[in-house]
Amino acid sequence: MMRALAAGLALLSLGSCTRGDGMTHIYLQRFFGECGAEYGKTTDISKAEGECGIITAMVAKFNAENPDLRVDVNVVAWPGYPQLTAQVAARDPPDLVTMHEGVISDYATKDLLEPVEPYLKAAGIAPDAFTDAARRGVTIGKRIYALPWDTHGGLFHINTALFAKAGLMRGGKPVLPNSAEEFVAQARQFQARTGKPYFIQSNVADPAFAARNLFTYIMAQGAPVFTDPKHIRLNTPEGLRAANFLRLINVERLGTQNMDTPAAIAAFMSGEGGIYPTGTWMIGTFEQEANSPGRPLYKSYAVFPYPRLWGEHVEFVSGHSWVVPARRRTPQQREAIARFFKFMAAHNFDWARTGHIPAFKAVLEDPRFIALPHRADIAPLATIGRPLPSYVLRQNAIEGLVGEEAAAAFTGQKPVQRALADAERRVNQLLSQAE
Repeated sequence: MMRALAAGLALLSLGSCTRGDGMTHIYLQRFFGECGAEYGKTTDISKAEGECGIITAMVAKFNAENPDLRVDVNVVAWPGYPQLTAQVAARDPPDLVTMHEGVISDYATKDLLEPVEPYLKAAGIAPDAFTDAARRGVTIGKRIYALPWDTHGGLFHINTALFAKAGLMRGGKPVLPNSAEEFVAQARQFQARTGKPYFIQSNVADPAFAARNLFTYIMAQGAPVFTDPKHIRLNTPEGLRAANFLRLINVERLGTQNMDTPAAIAAFMSGEGGIYPTGTWMIGTFEQEANSPGRPLYKSYAVFPYPRLWGEHVEFVSGHSWVVPARRRTPQQREAIARFFKFMAAHNFDWARTGHIPAFKAVLEDPRFIALPHRADIAPLATIGRPLPSYVLRQNAIEGLVGEEAAAAFTGQKPVQRALADAERRVNQLLSQAE
């Protein structure tokens, strides 16, 4: 269906470049929530907080600094792809769209996105300026299909007060394991000394949690998750080793049981466990708790990338990016998009305050970034982060299928090998139908 839609894009009209106000308009569509009432007139980005607040203030500042242009914003419910597909079908896609890097291939391989090298060149942005993880995430073949905006993935969020009670602090830093065997030994020690679980888990209704953990520790063993665009590799010695390790956490009850994401977040903030492996996006929330007297995390919070438990220190990641859907545009609109890219690149530090890893090497080295809480500790994610191969389609759906089967394996609802085999079968069937 999407291939047919791509053909229809050639018939698009230019659309309205101006609206009687003398300005060039471009239409931006994003997720991250709606907070225009609070931040819609804020042009001091430093005063904005959270993903929604910061992106809203950024667009307001861009519009204020470019009086000949106007970025008109449409906020969609996360993740927004059904609406985007409908807009493509109606031959009226936006000019700029926020897109997870794992979704880019679904659109780019159908010629529904423009390669962005011309916009990057006009904006004075060299692809070499991107971090390794960011560049991998937006490159398909030899073309770049988006302005990368961040890298996000799982982190070990740690209650250092409980780690101290467990005897797992050295020099003010938590002691993290360097092997699966050390992980289990430290978890047993932690539980014996604190009476609380070492690992807080969201194994219920959170397939991303299970998939992220499985992908990370298969990759760490040097095994590819995909060797071609149509077949996933999970039921392998490396996959079994990783899944059996994650199953053992539940067999020995070293982690919490039967929690969804809200319950796991609440448990960590209430001091009910040592480590909560969740995303970069939770740093702000947990840091606020760490700065609130009387709260269990007060002055007791640290965060690091997943530790290396097998051969290579790598971690499964994704990222947010800005894509340009394919359609006819005026030269003025193309110039406006390039100016927007330049502005967003210049303000990548501001976005990094959300907790996500910057997409630009210069921001990683910026003293302002390093001075932010915990950023020096999590910065390696920009180097060790690995997305799924860009040639793989339907990555969001794959994460859901793998996460569902992986969670069944980890919690004992299915035998581990059967769950991995079922995940392979379901993903391969999905990919056999993908165009």
